[in-house]
Amino acid sequence: MSSVPSRQEEHEFVWSDSQGQKRTFPFLLYRPSTPQPESKLPLLIFLHGAGERGTDFQLAKKHGPPKLIDQGEDYPFVVVSPQCPLDQWWAMRENVDGLAQLTQFIQSEYNIDTNRTYLTGMSMGGYGTWAAAAAYPELFAAIIPICGGADLANAADLKATPAWAFHGREDDIVPLIRSEEIVGKVAKIGGDARLTIYDNVQHDSWSVTYANREIYDWLLSHEIRNRRKA
Repeated sequence: MSSVPSRQEEHEFVWSDSQGQKRTFPFLLYRPSTPQPESKLPLLIFLHGAGERGTDFQLAKKHGPPKLIDQGEDYPFVVVSPQCPLDQWWAMRENVDGLAQLTQFIQSEYNIDTNRTYLTGMSMGGYGTWAAAAAYPELFAAIIPICGGADLANAADLKATPAWAFHGREDDIVPLIRSEEIVGKVAKIGGDARLTIYDNVQHDSWSVTYANREIYDWLLSHEIRNRRKA
């Protein structure tokens, strides 16, 4: 049982796929408890890994920002943590489109700064992070994909989006080369892509990453409007 369950509201987002079929994403919503000086708040979307799929919100709180929020961590963002349906993947095009619709819904409903909307994910969610940023480059100001990978054919679509990737050197679930390839290709064509590699963490490169306040400062240093001027 979570220690402070009321800090994240439980919701369900209903959306229509390309075939007109109704689909749903359960999601957790966190809003900063400390008053913010800005009139609009930044938004962070978090995508979990394959083991947290389904409709059990306790699974959704197993790792990353939802776990840390439940433990009392405060963030300067609205944090939205959707849950992927069983037997599906975040990087599926239908789910990528659904994530974009969810993001736009949150932006309109919760007074979000659309210039400071960010995306992060781990493992399966790392793949989803790369995929969503490539499909919707004007939606996210910066991304943090953790132990994921991407279709190298999408490198040009990722060039405009600052990306800071993280991966374990000895990862035996998603090999390090998956991050190295896409970061290297995006950087080669002039994109702002970097990679931090950890030793001795195996697949779990997310725990140390999400505990690092520097990544959140890095996200907040990027705004879409500034990117457009570049």
